[in-house]
Amino acid sequence: MCCSKVTKDQALEIIRRYEQVLAIINHYGKAKEQLLSILLDIQATSGENYVAEEWAEVVACQLDVPISKVHDVLTFYAMFSTVPRGKYVIEICKSTPCHVTKADAVVALFEAELGIKLGETTPDNQFTLLHTSCVGACDIGPVAKIGDEVYGNLTAAKVAEIVTSYRGVSSCQK
Repeated sequence: MCCSKVTKDQALEIIRRYEQVLAIINHYGKAKEQLLSILLDIQATSGENYVAEEWAEVVACQLDVPISKVHDVLTFYAMFSTVPRGKYVIEICKSTPCHVTKADAVVALFEAELGIKLGETTPDNQFTLLHTSCVGACDIGPVAKIGDEVYGNLTAAKVAEIVTSYRGVSSCQK
């Protein structure tokens, strides 16, 4: 009688993911100086937009670096997460210029449109709403950033349009 709580399908998924992580590391030749690129690729392929602890440990072992160094990178750079996030991370700038141009109101607009609060992820795992530091677009504040796209001069109509456009995107676009 088996008493394992891991199903066969779960075990196969763990093995598949492990092989995927190893392939990413090997793609970069196990080069320590490629740590950021390796972690970015692992995060991008995670399906939940984060680097799980077990994969951080695999990276440390394969690159022969202390796990503390991997954690330093994961916690220093804002683009990384160690907890699951939505497919699209909406970052609202909280710098002084954006604050003056009513960034708090923009947060409220996104919260209303998405049905979540700042720091939360939508139930369908499509969106996570966060604050971020200055994105360098002070002239069009208040701004929101999704991936590499920066959206400025935000209004209720623009926020609704942005959310709708990302909801309609298939997995092979954007």
